[in-house]
Amino acid sequence: MTDLPSILTFNEIKIGQKITFEELISEKSVDTFAQISGDFNPLHMDDKYAALTNFGKRICHGMLLSSFFSRLVGMYLPGKNSLYFSQTLNFRSPCFIGDKITVEGIVLDKSESTKIVTISTKIFGKDKTCLIDGEAKVILREN
Repeated sequence: MTDLPSILTFNEIKIGQKITFEELISEKSVDTFAQISGDFNPLHMDDKYAALTNFGKRICHGMLLSSFFSRLVGMYLPGKNSLYFSQTLNFRSPCFIGDKITVEGIVLDKSESTKIVTISTKIFGKDKTCLIDGEAKVILREN
């Protein structure tokens, strides 16, 4: 992973263009997200409580997972010249601490008049199970 964002122009982005990256969901990332968001729901934070639920153990915050779409847009597709306009989210399946996820973005559409790019956003868990899906609309800035 690089700390420098890609610098794709509107014309360089192609419909069907795809980017993926992986991330390991650690206990530290869940704990840090709870500190930042203020969401200390015991389903995310308390092993004993979570063990008594239908999940059987702690689950990752859905919004922690969806925050990886910010990396997708801000660092890779399109990168530096992006400005998030909107994002839809559908939470499909739980993610557990220790799971490796795959974040995927595929360009669905481009609007020449608005310079808005529509990107299919998905996060997959083990066995290619879809954890979250949605669509991002991203304005491509000139500068």
